[in-house]
Amino acid sequence: MKHARRTLPVFDILYQMNAHEQTAIDSLYRISSLVSDTDEPRVALQLILDEIVRVLQPNSASISLINPDSKALELEASYGLPEDWQDLELSLGQGITGWAALHARALIVDDVRDEPRYISVRPNIRSEMAVPMEDHGMVVGVVNVDSDQVAAFNESSLKILTLLTNEAARVVSRLWMIQQLRTKAKQLESLVGMSQELVGELDGDELMQGLASQARQLIDCAGGALFLISSDGRHLDLHSLITANGKIPLQEHIPLDHSALGSAIYRRKQVEVHDLKFTEENDFIATIQREGFVSMLASPIIFGDELIGVIIAYTDHSHRFNNDEKNAFTTLAGIGAIAIQNARLYSRIFASEESLRRNEKLTTLGMLAAEIAHEIRNPLTVIKLLFDSLDLQFDEQDPRHTDTAVITEKLDQLEEIVERVLSFGRTREGMHTRQNLNSLVADTLKLVRLKMHQQKIELLFEPSEEALRVDVNKGQILQVLLNLMLNATQAMPEGGRICIESSRDADCALVTISDNGGGIPDSIREDIFESFLTNRPDGTGLGLSISKRILRAHRGDIELLHSSAEGSSFRFWLPLAG
Repeated sequence: MKHARRTLPVFDILYQMNAHEQTAIDSLYRISSLVSDTDEPRVALQLILDEIVRVLQPNSASISLINPDSKALELEASYGLPEDWQDLELSLGQGITGWAALHARALIVDDVRDEPRYISVRPNIRSEMAVPMEDHGMVVGVVNVDSDQVAAFNESSLKILTLLTNEAARVVSRLWMIQQLRTKAKQLESLVGMSQELVGELDGDELMQGLASQARQLIDCAGGALFLISSDGRHLDLHSLITANGKIPLQEHIPLDHSALGSAIYRRKQVEVHDLKFTEENDFIATIQREGFVSMLASPIIFGDELIGVIIAYTDHSHRFNNDEKNAFTTLAGIGAIAIQNARLYSRIFASEESLRRNEKLTTLGMLAAEIAHEIRNPLTVIKLLFDSLDLQFDEQDPRHTDTAVITEKLDQLEEIVERVLSFGRTREGMHTRQNLNSLVADTLKLVRLKMHQQKIELLFEPSEEALRVDVNKGQILQVLLNLMLNATQAMPEGGRICIESSRDADCALVTISDNGGGIPDSIREDIFESFLTNRPDGTGLGLSISKRILRAHRGDIELLHSSAEGSSFRFWLPLAG
């Protein structure tokens, strides 16, 4: 058995290849083009394996990926293997494939009959070669090729397989990222739809049953449940349990001290349980076993300082919930708290016939739901613009290569927005970092450059001669800049010019954004920073009000300098760092 060195960068491998080996470049190109041919990672894996087989001519081959829940290698694509091996699973370290995954090293086995760790999948196999697939330094799978001949593979074969595997890992990583973006966008869209539906439900029982149902649908799991805290604060009473067969008629009374759900209540934090049979110590365990529930994610339902209950998602298999699922579920719990409080308020108002108060509360809740929709729209727009512009066939020196880092930053910003909504606008000074305001403007211009080019808008930026150091939440200030720039573009549908100037005035950093659009109507100029004020049929009227709130939270502010038929100018300022 030959232990190969760690996988090499693509350019190092190409440099070491001889003329004959460079025939593999055709397959490399076809693999790199898969992003534009398919958006399904599993289909791409089979196509990648077909290319590997075409180049190396093995008798059998496979691609196995590590399951994040079980940490086992699962067969995803195969060639020349028996049908009964399609459900093959290997633990890390098990077999040649598991060894390559565990140690993150490629290896060649000249004769598998001399390798005690070899697991036979086909009786005629004599030699094997395995190369780990890595994504950002983490092993995510292994590519195997087998031959019926002894010592069928050499160092040249290993270089080729390493080259193809490295490119395959990059392609699959991009496809996973695209898939995750779509999932997150769909998840956020579902949350907005749920918020609109739930805050409109005023019947308490229907609302809570709907929350349990939404919990099951949001994470696509086996069951959803909602428990309410008893009047004495010592127990949880089951209100609704929803499975694929509908609502389960059941009455349960669980002491907080005898359930993992009690931890979510006492700690006021989300709780994840991978194996329920080792944690639950109450009568509800019989229901859990009967329904086949294995893992659980529970989020407390809190409105202000009041604990209302807990909402739970149950899976019928061992599952580790990822951060996207946890954030989405926390958001659902927050929406549920608002909706439950809304239903309670309506009940009181209806009893006392105070319709004015009812309308005020409904308007407040409507503003919150609309704010969620507005704040997630701009980051998703940025992500879409960046991905639409990439043909994903470029080398590392291409400036577009860094756009993937921007995507990651925008995803972080989305998660931050969700967290900010749940905290009901509380100041988050712990998120502040020292930034150069000129650099933030420059970063924003990079994000909108494609949209500006498409709309034939010229961008001019005159930064101050000195750095403008400010202590800010970077994502929120980028949000302000994006709101102002996008508002300016909407004022110039036929194209135009946006001028941005930064400067210093005493202890403040100032940014002025001007456009040559049609201006703001006189009738609304005095109220443009009020929520829901807009003169566009597709607008929400929240961009400027959100921007003003963000800036005031940073001890700054924004104002309209002037507006006429020749254009408008806005100026905002922030205190310079001490």
